[in-house]
Amino acid sequence: MSDLRRVWVTRARPGVDRTAGRLSALGFTPLVVPLLAIRPLDARPDLTGVQALAFTSRNAVTVFSGRSGPPSVPVFAVGDATAASAREAGFRDVRSAGGDLHALAALIRTEGAGLSILHPCAAEPAGDLAALVGDAARVTALAVYESVETGAAAPDPWDAVLIHSPRAGQVLADRLAADGVASRIAVAISDAAARPLTVAGLAEVRIAAAPTEDALLAALGKPGANV
Repeated sequence: MSDLRRVWVTRARPGVDRTAGRLSALGFTPLVVPLLAIRPLDARPDLTGVQALAFTSRNAVTVFSGRSGPPSVPVFAVGDATAASAREAGFRDVRSAGGDLHALAALIRTEGAGLSILHPCAAEPAGDLAALVGDAARVTALAVYESVETGAAAPDPWDAVLIHSPRAGQVLADRLAADGVASRIAVAISDAAARPLTVAGLAEVRIAAAPTEDALLAALGKPGANV
């Protein structure tokens, strides 16, 4: 098996460029070939009666804030990176769940109880935030963007691939079904992102200890290490 050095980065722009920069700083050779692209939808947010916002991705923050500007309501963010994006967009009262969708739901149940919350999200979200929150708050989803397949050819050769979302994991699994990948590994940001890859014929599927890019890169390990 070859040394682990050439890492395929599959996430959409602009995130793919940030990840590639981090990989280069760590000594890897990033191969930037996004599997997905972000396409804003023609959503017109109605903020009447909205008492808070919930964001589950940086993409949702970017698209939503570009359409409506940052309203002066609290923001509940799924993780620190999404929270940072919300602050950069001008939101002032931002609270990070520091985890996954379940952690965000728990934060809303404790700090957003009784509020009417708008959840700008993808057309195909990774999970149902409203269902997880239950009756503790009124969460309404609003699809503001969709992830579309780029159809780009895989880089050749590559040693490892990073998967940042369940959608990307499924797209990659469909792609790998026809390719010989028995000597290569995938590193996924969550169990949900890894699940489609378990039958893709890879040598190994690693899962980050937490749903953050820091944990994802830690699971990748060091360049040049045999895998």
